[in-house]
Amino acid sequence: MGCEDVNVSVDPVIRVITGKKDNGKHAASANTIGRFETDILIQQENLNSLSDVNGKWIQRAMGKTPHRRIILDMDSSESPVHGEQEGSAYNGHFRSYCFHPLFCFNQFGDCEGALLRPGKVHSADRWKELLDPIVKRYENKNVRKYFRGDAAFSKPEIYEYLESNGFLYAIRLPANDILQKEIRHLMTRPIGRPPKKPIVLLYDFIYQAASPPDICRAGWGKPRRVIARVEWHQGELFPNVGFILTNMSAKAKGVVHFYNGRGTAEQWIKEGKYALNWTRLSCKRFVSNQVRLWLFVLAYNLGNFLRRLVLPGKIKQWSLRNLLTKLIKIGAKVVRHSRYVTFQMAEVTISKKLFTEILFRIDQLRSYAA
Repeated sequence: MGCEDVNVSVDPVIRVITGKKDNGKHAASANTIGRFETDILIQQENLNSLSDVNGKWIQRAMGKTPHRRIILDMDSSESPVHGEQEGSAYNGHFRSYCFHPLFCFNQFGDCEGALLRPGKVHSADRWKELLDPIVKRYENKNVRKYFRGDAAFSKPEIYEYLESNGFLYAIRLPANDILQKEIRHLMTRPIGRPPKKPIVLLYDFIYQAASPPDICRAGWGKPRRVIARVEWHQGELFPNVGFILTNMSAKAKGVVHFYNGRGTAEQWIKEGKYALNWTRLSCKRFVSNQVRLWLFVLAYNLGNFLRRLVLPGKIKQWSLRNLLTKLIKIGAKVVRHSRYVTFQMAEVTISKKLFTEILFRIDQLRSYAA
């Protein structure tokens, strides 16, 4: 709801939703909700059920979404802490005391899963624990399956896992001396006045990391395809160089374009941070913060489902922040009658016609589910 640090127990809408018809009765207080999070949901059977809820929601949403492929983007993020919280630690990459959660999104912006981790772990730590249930979710689906990840996920065990499960992938590969030698012929600056638009050079080759391990951390059991991208920018002395490891058969330009789409996952993580404040993990115990993160993910996905399955075209591109402030958190008057309750909504950003269309689309989804 975005109502942090606000006593929602006296909110008239919340009281109507929870069935508190008597004006003298309140909904659950902040303390009661807190105990529900930190005492009830952390019980093992509730933890298992809570972790399953998100997957079931995703399956129902994907059933309403026409698609021929599924693209999984995995990325880690920072969740700063400001106290002696279990699992918090200093992370040299983020230069802060934090937790280091791991997220996985599909191409529609749905958060397929999230895993809270201590602050000092590697970015790819426990990747299989998060990815395995998601992969199983799609193993019997008749869709093409793809995976994208940054250099933190450049691990032979990840390549082998994805290949054995029928995934095509594009993963950034850390540079090393052998890779640099492969593109030596592209490292000479083009002759002539450099254009304003960068000069982009692509080179496709086969590479196998040596054993004992080189900079790529481990030897590979077989050679794999690598695409080098060299960009010469106006006013810069040296080019920007990147390497992408892939098992895709598409042309080099297509693979690079596909990999560049990975940046949308970072935007979705930012939406979760700024719209829902899902970095607000202030519980003392680590397991309680994992529960809170899962609840935030459920809230995020509800917002994203609303955006991509319900919103009319003219406002379909709204951010979750706009959705929160212009559609959900708007002024309203609650009028009680003997047999029904009327919500008189403020017609500011959303007109009555548009709001009616949104309600109709929600009802259509309910009919589909039935």
